Amino acid sequence: MSIVSIFFLALAMSADAFAASIGKGAMLYRPRLFEALRTGLIFGVIEAITPLVGWSLGRVASDYVTAWDHWIAFSILAALGLRMVWSGVKSAPEATQKQNSHSFILLAMTAFATSIDAMSIGVSLAFLDVDIVPVAIAIGCVTFIMVTIGVMLGRMLGSASRRTVEILGGAILITIGCLILYQHLSAAG
Repeated sequence: MSIVSIFFLALAMSADAFAASIGKGAMLYRPRLFEALRTGLIFGVIEAITPLVGWSLGRVASDYVTAWDHWIAFSILAALGLRMVWSGVKSAPEATQKQNSHSFILLAMTAFATSIDAMSIGVSLAFLDVDIVPVAIAIGCVTFIMVTIGVMLGRMLGSASRRTVEILGGAILITIGCLILYQHLSAAG
């Protein structure tokens, strides 16, 4: 794979993490650069690990992973999205208290959910005899940068109400999950 191909692949793999990070940043009370870097690091590391896992699984059991990866991504993204929407709907309109940071577990779950597609890319690359390490590093680095920017961009949207941001962020995650499912089902049919 050429460097240009690897870069565009990494950019594509980080797009959904970028969208999720905008929502994460908007839900925080004036996130500082440190929080954006922390979030970027968590997403970047997980996004770099998943193609390695996918590549390893591709070497062992590609049919199983390829057949179910879209359902796993859809389920996790839909569950997280529905949780965010429900939280936004049930919170009182006057409750505008924002958090200073997100828990590691919540960030890791969101990062994993948005990185399932990178795992399936890893499976695909296992059959193309591609050196997976530079690809995984590129995906992790680009995701780190994009998520860090996304959190800070979400900060600018911080003036929007928490309810609206939570509902919008949840809708974005659900939409990403549906798009992943649609892409896989339309490619199969």
